[in-house]
Amino acid sequence: MNTFSENSKQRLETCHRDLRTLFGNVIQDFDCTIVCGHRDKPEQDKAFAEGKSKLQYPNSKHNSNPSMAVDAAPYIDGKINWTREQLLFFAGYVKSRADQLYKTGVISHRIRLGADFSGDNDVTDEKFRDEPHFELIPNKRDIKI
Repeated sequence: MNTFSENSKQRLETCHRDLRTLFGNVIQDFDCTIVCGHRDKPEQDKAFAEGKSKLQYPNSKHNSNPSMAVDAAPYIDGKINWTREQLLFFAGYVKSRADQLYKTGVISHRIRLGADFSGDNDVTDEKFRDEPHFELIPNKRDIKI
């Protein structure tokens, strides 16, 4: 059975309960690693400077506490597989699992893929591709008036 490393567990612990539930479910059938959960200001500034994020602190979903976003990647044959094809396959698996958990009421948010920020199920039309990124979509309960 697959399990998260201590580093992955610590990173996932910084995330919203729905992301912890989702990836706790994903790891059962698909070995993966948690690359990033919450990002503080220096980490977000670095991600922005390196072009890994289009958002400056505190505007990324990674910057909230708990984090409303997580970066995760498939772990295959003893290492992270960073190929676009494998990241997209993994993203599709995660999205399918998230949809199932949402429909059955196990999690309370839908997710948006960094591979498909527009949510149109077309991964070829994105101006900024961030395949390892998964974020919770705010629902009506999250919006404060």
